[in-house]
Amino acid sequence: MTRGIPLHKRLLVRLLITSVLIAVCSVAATAWLAVQTTTRALREEQGQVLADDMDILQRLSGYAATHADWSGVDATVRALSAKTGRRIALTTVDRSVVVDSAAHGTSLPPRASATVDPLHTDTFTDPGAQSSGIDPRAVGPFRLTAAERAASRAKAEKQQECLTHAGLRTTLMETPTGRSLIVDEDGDTVSGYDREQCAGEGIYGQTHTEEKALDALIQGARSCLTRQQVETEAPLYITLDVWDRTLRPRAIFEGSPVREDSAAVRTAQSCVDSARRAQLDPYVAPAAELFLGTGDTIAPRFDMSPANKAKVVGAAGLVLALTVVVTAVVATRLVRPLRALTRAAQQPPELHLRVPVTTRDETGVLAEAFNDLADRRERLETQRKALISDIAHELRTPLTNIRGWLEVTRDGTVDPEPALLDSLHEEALLLQRVIDDLQDLASADAGTLRLHPESVRTDELLAQVAAAHRVAADAAGVALLTKGDDVLWLHADPVRMRQALGNLVSNAIRHTPADGTITLTARREPAGGGHGGHGDRAERADRAERVVFEVADTGSGIAPEDLPHVFDRFWRAEKSRSRRTGGSGLGLSIVRQLVAAHGGTVEAASEPGVGSVFSLSLPAQPAGVSV
Repeated sequence: MTRGIPLHKRLLVRLLITSVLIAVCSVAATAWLAVQTTTRALREEQGQVLADDMDILQRLSGYAATHADWSGVDATVRALSAKTGRRIALTTVDRSVVVDSAAHGTSLPPRASATVDPLHTDTFTDPGAQSSGIDPRAVGPFRLTAAERAASRAKAEKQQECLTHAGLRTTLMETPTGRSLIVDEDGDTVSGYDREQCAGEGIYGQTHTEEKALDALIQGARSCLTRQQVETEAPLYITLDVWDRTLRPRAIFEGSPVREDSAAVRTAQSCVDSARRAQLDPYVAPAAELFLGTGDTIAPRFDMSPANKAKVVGAAGLVLALTVVVTAVVATRLVRPLRALTRAAQQPPELHLRVPVTTRDETGVLAEAFNDLADRRERLETQRKALISDIAHELRTPLTNIRGWLEVTRDGTVDPEPALLDSLHEEALLLQRVIDDLQDLASADAGTLRLHPESVRTDELLAQVAAAHRVAADAAGVALLTKGDDVLWLHADPVRMRQALGNLVSNAIRHTPADGTITLTARREPAGGGHGGHGDRAERADRAERVVFEVADTGSGIAPEDLPHVFDRFWRAEKSRSRRTGGSGLGLSIVRQLVAAHGGTVEAASEPGVGSVFSLSLPAQPAGVSV
């Protein structure tokens, strides 16, 4: 099969070459990146401890304490990087980069320098911050509203003025919560009570915001104590010293002899700190890993020791070997169904070979399509043979009759009487009708069936068809009736439409007993209610108004198992193919082809012993066509 294909053209060889090239490139790139990463990692490990590390960590912790996320930290990080000359990168705990001062794609140092978490920090020397581990700038719900901040500052300025008159030099400062404090020259917090004349100017009462946040904190702490099953003789209280710049609530047992350094107090304080962390969590940025490294001014060296070179070469060889093996296996599996398809396609058509579908990929889809094509070809071949047999059968019988009578007449056995000549003429007409029907079907199949459409009135069309078959209906004792809606117009070939309706009426007359009834009807069907069809032409017609012709009879009906075959060529309900009821078996096939040529559809419904209804659905007269 592949004997005539050059080696370099074969799919298997192409896949192998491509895979080897890809593997070589990937191994080389991986080795270079590994050396680069290792060299830089060693350099960064040696220079991680610098004097600015604490300042960077403190600045980033402050940002996290005052922001709910890291979305705006890029400017801060780049400013710190420019100031210190360090590479600064922040990542989530799972190493997803949040911001990096280095170029995009630069690898991270091997380990983080610190964790930035405002709820668990040790970057402050304030006693409250050190003991609680919470950044004092993380205030969350304790942050005062704008009105409360303005009121606090106004009171502080007023009291500062009083203290100034009393001879005390002070300055104003604002805590992270927004509360204004008065501090002396030594930085200690002072109040109006430090000077008796300013005692009425107190500024350290709790605001509504602080009271609300403190109540929520108390509830969380008490829940923690309940879970830890801590029982005391006195109730738990939480105090909030608003002049304490660390803003650390303290747990006490009011009126209890319990010492402040007792286990109960330590447990209570731990619960307070835990509840505070839970309270602040929505207001601070999530914990992040801080990576500090050297700047990009020093290019990494590409240097490997002999041992490392051997390792890289061994790994590269192993990857290449594995790539070749895997590619060969995959390529073989890919080529196998293609070879099966080629062998099946090269076999004689009459064998109708199928190929097994072994995969669900493109080759499997191709195999399924090939099998479908083989099935269709086999069905078409069967239909072709059946058609030839049917045509031979239909032509053999009248020709045999004509030949037999002509031979006996030539021998003088029978005289050429008028009755004999009429019988021979009838057989000739039957031959002509079969040939004409075959010609119509051949033209329809080839798309050369000529139509001459014009505006046709449906009532006139039904009347013409009924008149043409009135004699045959009367002879069979069958009543032929017509009825319809108001005047309907159809843009169609009147000759072909009379042929289609005439075939249905002739068929109904043959299968309707005496005293039966055949009814021809024409009605309008609104837009959107059309019958199904094939192709865009039928789909567009289905959306327009349609005219439906119906030929209903009270005949013997058609069995349900035979109904799908009524429009097949040379099909008859009589399995013996008797011409006792007349007809060539092509009439209904011609009806379907003629209606399809007009952009319509045909359907059949029947109930044995009751009768049959044949429906022709065609587009109504277009609005732009003159009548």
